[in-house]
Amino acid sequence: MKKNRRQSRAIVRLKEIWRRFCKNRIALAGFIVFMCIMMVVVFADVIVPYEMTEKPSPQDRLTPPCAEHPFGTDEFGRSVFARIIHAAPNSLFIGFTVSFGSLLVGGTLGIACGYFGGRFDNLIMRFLDMISALPGSLLAIVMVAVLGPNMRNLIIALIVGHIASFARMCRSVALSISEQEYVKAAKAGGSSDLRIIFRHAVPNAASTLIINTTMSISGVILSACSLSFIGLGVQPPKPEWGAMLNDARQYFNGSPYLMVIPGLAILITSISINMMGDGLRDALDPKLKS
Repeated sequence: MKKNRRQSRAIVRLKEIWRRFCKNRIALAGFIVFMCIMMVVVFADVIVPYEMTEKPSPQDRLTPPCAEHPFGTDEFGRSVFARIIHAAPNSLFIGFTVSFGSLLVGGTLGIACGYFGGRFDNLIMRFLDMISALPGSLLAIVMVAVLGPNMRNLIIALIVGHIASFARMCRSVALSISEQEYVKAAKAGGSSDLRIIFRHAVPNAASTLIINTTMSISGVILSACSLSFIGLGVQPPKPEWGAMLNDARQYFNGSPYLMVIPGLAILITSISINMMGDGLRDALDPKLKS
């Protein structure tokens, strides 16, 4: 019975969050655009076969956008449309994997530090301070240069660079509730530390974590594209928006579409995610409940 009541309250709360999210037209527009991008990712092979991204056609080299090639062709005669479509899964996979990986590792460390405190908190936070001493992009460049340029090492490097921010955020939430009366009562009642963390610390941090994780995805995508632009990210022959920008630099004067189209793909994806993040922040903020 209690479980059914909890489920009913959760459903009511989700409906209220969705209602408030839909009231924000900018956020809703971002959500629609992002859903369209996700449809492209899911049905990329249906839209255009992956083979088109690697199939050279010297006679069609640097063909401007036309009916046959909507986004034109690159220096090898490959379809830019096909490469843009099949680069989307790579960029979004990196964005989601890094954001949720950072959330999992950093959130776990932060909540544990804030809840247990003491030497454990001191040790972990000083270690994270050492990591934070280097800018995230510089740390990622160093790590990828040492480990080798590929998608796996890029994801590892970006996760390491984002752990500290998530850990600090979760630690602050855990510290704020660790001295609350209901937490002390739960401890006195014999509840285990793990139960208290999952029943009180995690739910209290959920809204903040959802918002920051969503907002971080666009930043991760930009970082991944930046590293691919300098040759330290996704490696050929896999298509990737940042790498496409780098390849197009020398052809910008004669074929500017080679840089403009990947740049627009990055811009539209990042803006749509940021718009959704703003809407989630407003929808999840209890102070704004009407």
